[in-house]
This record gives sequence, structure tokens and C-alpha cells, in this order.
Amino acid sequence: MNELLVLLPILLVCGVVAGVLAGLLGVGGGIVIVPMLYHVFIYMKIDISIAMPLAIGTSLSTIVVTSIISARAHHKKGGIDWDLAKRWVPFVIIGVLIGSFSSKYIDGSSLKFMFGVLLLLVSLNMIISNFKKLVIADELPGKAGQSIYAALVGGFASLLGIGGGTLLVPLLTLYSFPIHRAVSTASLFGLIISIPATVGYVIVGSGVENLPFASTGYVNWLAFIILVPMTMIFAPLGVKLAYILNVKQLKFAFAIFLACVGVKMVLV
Repeated sequence: MNELLVLLPILLVCGVVAGVLAGLLGVGGGIVIVPMLYHVFIYMKIDISIAMPLAIGTSLSTIVVTSIISARAHHKKGGIDWDLAKRWVPFVIIGVLIGSFSSKYIDGSSLKFMFGVLLLLVSLNMIISNFKKLVIADELPGKAGQSIYAALVGGFASLLGIGGGTLLVPLLTLYSFPIHRAVSTASLFGLIISIPATVGYVIVGSGVENLPFASTGYVNWLAFIILVPMTMIFAPLGVKLAYILNVKQLKFAFAIFLACVGVKMVLV
């Protein structure tokens, strides 16, 4: 009951923040939820060896629901590149299986360090792309190169609980992929990645002792039940604010914030 009383208000705030940022800046999924949940679990005196994989697994579970809604909406608008999806899916799933089950052999501190590095890279990309469009080629590489990219996206997305869009959108736009098509296609891969990855974290975390209330393996269902509706309710507010506020300046400020959180997760 004490855990429940502590979790409820904090998770409600986390859901509001994640939802608003998702709608306002086009970020979401694990890039916001994982560090929030990690600090919530650490605040609850949960050991880092459990707190980090629990934050990642729970984040992936929330992405299942939000990506279903997002992918369906993008599909109706015809934005998803199904040819790319068909080519990438088998290799993405291979990467997902490797990433989610390898978490069993990577300690919580190492996962925290890797996520901190990811935040720093995302922050750097957000800052640079705010001023200059980054492109390295006019089209994606051949089958072999795409297969490697697909496996890496699936592996790192599942290992770090970020769903895929955080990696896939910048990657595709580097190869002159239209941004809206990249975002639409990434929403589909969020679903493809999050379902098997969530199952993987449930399996890997089964039998682990000292998990918090309402956890199945490395997925906390109390956090899931609170975060999903809150992010869905407040994402539209973020979209409305995007048309009122200076998003470019806010994106820059958020990138600096992500960099600060990343440095903390890497060094502390």
C-alpha cells in the first residue's frame, strides 16, 4: 500500500509530461518514459540492478498500446512504407530477440550508462537538426546494409526500451527519406519491436526477487495502467501547444535537458 501511495501521484505526473512532450516535440516512448521510471524506482529504494531493466520493460509495454493507435492512424493516411517494412521486419525481429534477452546478461549500471549515451546522441541530433538538415546519401544502401541497420535498430530499441522511432526516424532521414514517411513507418516498427520485446522482458525478469507491487518480470502493470491513458489524454494538448509556442526554441531547450539527464546517467 505504501508503494501504491508513492507511485500513483508520481506516475500521473510522468504520464502528463510524457504525453505533452510527445505531442509538442514529436518525442515520446522510452526516450521520456525510461529515465522517468528509472528515477521513480530508484526513489522507491529499488536496486539499480532491477530499476533499470524494470523501467525499460515497462516502457516497452506502454509503447505496444500507443504504437497500435499511432500506426493505425498513419496507415489510414497512407504514410507507411510497406515495401521497406516487409524487407526490414525479419531482421528487426532478430535484433529484438537478441536485444531483449541479452538484457539478462547486462547489469543495470551498464544499461543505465548505455541509455545515458543514447540520450546524449539524441540530444546532439536534435540540436544539429534544429539548424541544419543532415543527409549522407540520396537513398538507402543495398539489401545487406539495410539488413544490418534493421537488426541494429531492433536490437538497441529493445535493449533500451525506446520502441524504434528514436533511432529509425533520424536514420531514414539521413538517407533522404521524407520526414513524414519516416515517422509513419517508424510507428509501425514501434509495434513490431515492442510486442516481442515486452514478452522478452517478462520472461527475463521472471523469478527475480524484490520486484515492486504489480510487476510481472520486468514489467510493472501499475505504471502501465497509469502511463498509457495519461500520455494518450495529454498528447493532443502538446499538439495544440505546438501551434502556439516556439517549438524550435523548446526543442533546443529539451535537447539540453536530455543532455543533462544523459550526463547524469553516464556519470552518476
